[in-house]
Amino acid sequence: MNVIYNLGKRIPRFLFILLLFLAAAAFLSGVFGDSVEAAPDDELLLTVLHTNDEHSAVIPHSPTVDYHPERENPTVGGFARLASAVRMIRGEKEAAGEPVLLLSAGDYIGGSPYSWLIPEGVAPELTIMQAIGYDAVTIGNHEYDYGPDNLACYYREAGYPFAHEKTTVIASNTVAPADHPLARDDLYRESRLVELDNGLKVGIFGLIGKQAISYTTANDPVTFTDQHETARKMVEDLRSRGAMIVIALTHARVKEDVELAREVDGIDLIVGGHCHTALHEPILENDTVIVQAGSLLEYFGRVELACDPASGEVRLRNEENEIPYLHRLDYSYPLDPKISGLIDGYTAELNMLIAEKTDGQFSSVLDTVAFAGFEMPNQPPLQETSFGNFVTDAMRLVTAEKIGRRVDFAIQANGAIRGGVVPGSMPHSLGQISVYDLGELVGLGIGPDGSAGYSVVAAYLTGEEIRRALEVAALLSEMMGDTYFLQFSGLRYHYNPQNAVLLTVPFLDLPIPSTRAVIKAERYVGEGRQGLENDQYMSLKRGDEELYCLVTDSYIVSFLPMVGEMLPQLDIVLKDEHGNPVPEEELDRLTVKINGNDLKVWAAVLEYAAMQPVGDTWLPEIDPYYASTAGRINPQWTVPLIIWLILILVILIAGIVLLVRHIRKRRRKKRA
Repeated sequence: MNVIYNLGKRIPRFLFILLLFLAAAAFLSGVFGDSVEAAPDDELLLTVLHTNDEHSAVIPHSPTVDYHPERENPTVGGFARLASAVRMIRGEKEAAGEPVLLLSAGDYIGGSPYSWLIPEGVAPELTIMQAIGYDAVTIGNHEYDYGPDNLACYYREAGYPFAHEKTTVIASNTVAPADHPLARDDLYRESRLVELDNGLKVGIFGLIGKQAISYTTANDPVTFTDQHETARKMVEDLRSRGAMIVIALTHARVKEDVELAREVDGIDLIVGGHCHTALHEPILENDTVIVQAGSLLEYFGRVELACDPASGEVRLRNEENEIPYLHRLDYSYPLDPKISGLIDGYTAELNMLIAEKTDGQFSSVLDTVAFAGFEMPNQPPLQETSFGNFVTDAMRLVTAEKIGRRVDFAIQANGAIRGGVVPGSMPHSLGQISVYDLGELVGLGIGPDGSAGYSVVAAYLTGEEIRRALEVAALLSEMMGDTYFLQFSGLRYHYNPQNAVLLTVPFLDLPIPSTRAVIKAERYVGEGRQGLENDQYMSLKRGDEELYCLVTDSYIVSFLPMVGEMLPQLDIVLKDEHGNPVPEEELDRLTVKINGNDLKVWAAVLEYAAMQPVGDTWLPEIDPYYASTAGRINPQWTVPLIIWLILILVILIAGIVLLVRHIRKRRRKKRA
């Protein structure tokens, strides 16, 4: 104490007090340092921008005909708008010394006509995303739409494996054989550790979920490991390499993301996809933030994070910064000139492809095909829809014209019908429907010819087999949901959905089909589009052995024979026009060819729209018949078969009990 007192006499009083204060602060810091939280200035900041399920939505849409470069308009999306938004946010954050990551949760291909360029050896989406500055993307189910070989070509065309330095393709639970180009050429990686300028280390890994895997149409020989087990390994590996924040890019759906967060510790942020959910507020589960940004670039997501390097705690900053989690990508964002120029080049290539595939009938993806004064929705689920009727009528009638003989029936699955028709609503586009706006709704898949779009297939079935197909339709939709619900042309029928599955075997979760869901079926015998008059229909009876021509697409026809393998009572044998069975390995010869090229579903739909009657606009106008449904698929709620079965069992058991009692009574009388 004397030392302190003597020091106080030799220096001014205010300096003495200051020295005492500093000494006390140093002492308290040493005593309580472990329990005092890091000051905000010690936090490391990060902004994550994210999209998912872009589905080749390269240009503004919904509908595209409404876009105008100089006027307010209702279109959303487009990579050129996204590029402007990203550039603006990066500029703001760079000035504040804060890094920005841009991520995608997969399904960037498969949807709009721009994806038709992929089997032609062009990679528009990922090349554009690199130019915008995406840091990482994962692989969704639609990346396999054209098969793993085409996917490998796509990545090579986009500059991989060298392009990983710009935009890393991350797929942690994806396993391609060692000799497959995806693995051999290092076209995807398990994870990435990003070291940012502010010292923050961010670990990123990617997963495809269980449902998404079940929706892949052509992933063989690629397989997938367990999501949770893989995630645990990735978190452990990334943390051991110094990751302060761990991000999972998941193409799974929200339900699976919540399960992942609950079961696997150490994931700070899940950027999700697959179910097209626009989460305007994140889901918080087990200290994990779960976000998703809808689909088709209608929104981009923005997550503002802060990481305390001392404690490892990661927190959200959106509320304190008054930043929404989702931002609608609308007309308020101008088109980025550089990205617009890149898109223009791909549009020119796409226009040449469309002209080639339609024999010059359409020369531009933005051509107006027809007019309509109404929408044609593909909703509600698990029901007949007006656009489903339009698509199947197009397949039936256009195919009949091309092959020069009657086509009796057409079927198409809701999973291949990606939305409904919305005509233009602006003064410059009122009522218009463009090639893009129709093509993006029915342009999925690849045909046997190796070009984009499912090919139209014409096969012959007996009337009994058509009825079996109706039973299959009822069974699939009841078991697997709206994706497998079938739309029809050329018939109408009544069925009880409750009778599709007789019962489910406990513990095995094995459904037993009744094969008695269809109550009544009738075939259309008139000409042209399917009419409403009763005298234009004839009953389609069980046991009918007459041959009828059915058209569908190359994807559906590939799994129809499998039904008989699993359920012999619903066996369907595809035949040629002479009634000869066509082996499964020869189904390609049923593909409808026009001048040596496969007829595509999307081309048939475009042509049918162009075949509509010409109206006052001097262009085809969609028949008002398609403004509503037409009574083709009619659910009819009757007493479920299981009730009858139970009732019969009860009566049988009661009869047995009465019989036993009667026998015992007679025996007692004899003894007496």
